[in-house]
Amino acid sequence: MKRALILPAALAAGLVLGGTAQAEFALTILHTNDFHSRIEPINKYDSTCGEKDRAQDKCFGGSARFFTKVAERREAISGAGGNVILVDGGDQFQGSLFYSQYKGAAAAELMNRIGYDAMTVGNHEFDDGPEVLAQFIDAIDFPILLANGEFTGEMALKDKLKGSIVLEVGGEKIALIGITPEDTDELSSPGKNVHFLDAVATLKGATQAYQAAGIDKVVLLSHSGYARDKELAALVPGIDVIIGGHSHTYLANSDDKAEGPYPTFVDNPAGGRTAIVQAYAYGKFLGELNVVWNDDGDLVSAAGAPILMDATIAEDADTSRRIAELAAPLEEIRSEVIGSATASIDGSRDTCRKGECEMGVLVADAMLERVRAQGIDVAIQNGGGLRASIDAGEVTMGEVLTVLPFQNTLATFRLKGADLITALENGFSKVEEGAGRFPQVAGMKVIWDPAKPAGSRVVSVKIAKEGAFVPLDPDALYGVVSNNYMRSGGDGYAIFAKAAVDAYDYGPNIEDAVASFIADAQGYKPHTDGRISTLK
Repeated sequence: MKRALILPAALAAGLVLGGTAQAEFALTILHTNDFHSRIEPINKYDSTCGEKDRAQDKCFGGSARFFTKVAERREAISGAGGNVILVDGGDQFQGSLFYSQYKGAAAAELMNRIGYDAMTVGNHEFDDGPEVLAQFIDAIDFPILLANGEFTGEMALKDKLKGSIVLEVGGEKIALIGITPEDTDELSSPGKNVHFLDAVATLKGATQAYQAAGIDKVVLLSHSGYARDKELAALVPGIDVIIGGHSHTYLANSDDKAEGPYPTFVDNPAGGRTAIVQAYAYGKFLGELNVVWNDDGDLVSAAGAPILMDATIAEDADTSRRIAELAAPLEEIRSEVIGSATASIDGSRDTCRKGECEMGVLVADAMLERVRAQGIDVAIQNGGGLRASIDAGEVTMGEVLTVLPFQNTLATFRLKGADLITALENGFSKVEEGAGRFPQVAGMKVIWDPAKPAGSRVVSVKIAKEGAFVPLDPDALYGVVSNNYMRSGGDGYAIFAKAAVDAYDYGPNIEDAVASFIADAQGYKPHTDGRISTLK
């Protein structure tokens, strides 16, 4: 039996709850993160699964499969006398035509159906501003948490978001706190009335307040990324478990492809250990962490594994029928064949946020080709704006929209060479964190040095001119095409907002430019050509 007591992140320091200490308490935490609107099953490229893959049982995830597995695990755990909750680490929004069509409404309906107990706000929950997030909050049957947000000046959100809650599970009180990236104002579109606070200070205040209130079991829902979660665990006392998100990190104990163990333990300042987990992204895995606390509220153990949501798990029939109803208006758009590819086009996060990638070459080339006649010299697209790969053969508009779900427009402007270097330095500044700002480019060749400190990594830049590449002139003005999100300063590209000349942010949508480029190629050949390289 679960009951939620909603409390602000900062509890009254003198509040003490009565009751005596109980014996060892075990809790199973089922968790997801970065679902990104993958309501239908995905293929191995994290894009919508087609009929061929379905016929070969090569699909993963999807809300109907999650309904089945979550219900199965709940029944098994509860039937054995155990306690179980289901939580989400943020970024349910953005990533498929379901979001383009329904915004947060489809996600809310399916999450309610599956039966989540809580989630935190991801940066993409702000992609369409506070109003769309507010509509999502009104539609869900469970709390959504944001402790390190200051939104009292935002009328759409000020009475809807809480920093934390206390769940009563099996007679025990579990504090859940939610945080999101501190630079969400750069990563998304929260508006001028929403501000993001330092996570360490926020969490120290919250955990201290809960300890004063006699609540000693604390679970953090953190949409901050794996690296940041390890920092938070080492800096903030009182956090027992971190359910992560944002970095799409795959953790496992018996797979050399995993970035770390599941869970990852970090020594915390209170003298204990914090267990950190994350379950990749796009609904490919359901995380299951089994936690035990002793009667003093200390974490005794945490163990588990991500569950691969493959075809061995049946899709719930009623949920599948509802998804088919929601998908009906999308069919005409996504089934339109716009061209073909001679091989799969790699748009994976692991490649496009670290170096030149095939999808980055395609998108940047398509952007530049669309506006080259306007005197535009170079294109820059953030790697984080590329959300999937495309397999070989026919390419549909639905696949293009899965790669480019944000409906960004082409933005053209002129920029001094020195400012272009500043932009590239920003792009290379957080590669170690897997940040989405990594620049995919066209019309230039860039060499950078990952061994140098951020801000001094650009070694050389050459600009294509009359069939050759010539060194960039810091004082010359260059025509640049990017997307309207970056042009307004998104992903840290503040120099675009500050220094752009003759800016026009309302060109055609990028997905339309890419679709036309693929169509014109009459069999697009994926490639990279060394336009971005590291110092040898």
